[in-house]
Amino acid sequence: MKLELIATATFGLEAVVRREIENLGYKVIKTEDGKVTYMGDERAIVRSNLWLRSADRVLLKIAEFSAKEFEELFQQTRALPWEQLIPLDGKFTVTGTSVKSKLHSVPACQSIVKKAIVEKLKEYYSVDIFKETGAEYTVKTTILKDRVTLTVDTTGAGLHKRGYRIEDVPAPIKETLAAALLQLSFWRDERILVDPCCGSGTIPIEAAMIGRNMAPGIKRSFVSEKWELIDEEVWAQERQKALDEIDHDKELKILGCDKSRKAVGAAVRNSQEAGVDDCIQFTKADVRDLKPVGERGIIITNPPYGERIGDEAEIEIIYTALKGFCGSNPDWSLFIITTDKEVEDKVMRRKANRRRKLYNGRLEVCYYQFHGEK
Repeated sequence: MKLELIATATFGLEAVVRREIENLGYKVIKTEDGKVTYMGDERAIVRSNLWLRSADRVLLKIAEFSAKEFEELFQQTRALPWEQLIPLDGKFTVTGTSVKSKLHSVPACQSIVKKAIVEKLKEYYSVDIFKETGAEYTVKTTILKDRVTLTVDTTGAGLHKRGYRIEDVPAPIKETLAAALLQLSFWRDERILVDPCCGSGTIPIEAAMIGRNMAPGIKRSFVSEKWELIDEEVWAQERQKALDEIDHDKELKILGCDKSRKAVGAAVRNSQEAGVDDCIQFTKADVRDLKPVGERGIIITNPPYGERIGDEAEIEIIYTALKGFCGSNPDWSLFIITTDKEVEDKVMRRKANRRRKLYNGRLEVCYYQFHGEK
């Protein structure tokens, strides 16, 4: 069955997500702010959830139409083949957003869409009451300038919930953002990677998973696993295929350091849970003690900038240490994400080779990319 799918993404990561989708072999229809639309089938839902590293979630697009009145919204929603997706015992909820539209009341729109789906299912199943004890179907009503898009979430908990984060530290970076930083750096598994402010180990762990070709969703479940639309055998096949594709023998040089003993302990335990502790070396160390461990290495880090944690004095120490290290090791590359607008002058005293505006949670940040000498 041909399906239209939408991978949602944090603003600024759409190109990364698009590349991941194309690498899975699916045709992208369009890329917009915060989402990438592409074509697939039932198996594409499975593979997308298991393999997309930087997307937030995967949605099944049901329909798109114009509606300026509540009656139009009701009738066009009711006309859709909901019975092909939602079974008799299906548990379904409706969420929504509305921007610059005549149908501006989100609660009213949610209620109307819910009622329309109920009426369609009542007619099809010839029942008046739904127990809603089965699989979950979260329908989202997105209205933008009187254009309605109806989707159903196939993921459940966001894709950043890999399942390996069993211990945390203050203000951790999201797994999906960490994976995107790695891909934007074009790090290759034969190069040394160091995170001198590793916290609970997210960047090194995501790097190890990329280097070992581990599907990021291999250790978690998804709401669509219980859908009748997708045969259980498809999930079993794709999970087994993902397990078979892990390169357990791949040698990687990944180091994570942090001055906090608690953070390093959390990083070690998280890496063990992820199954990559054998290819990451975590060490309790101050960033000022950073030493080169080879040539043409890469530093990728998410330092404790002021709006998250830390203070100005601590941040200044980190900047000074990074400046000194890069000055002594010009063949190394530095990739740093921060809210600081003056990193180029404070750290490297030169313009970054690339800059990209991103969001870490609700904070606007910049990903500075300083390339080392070839």
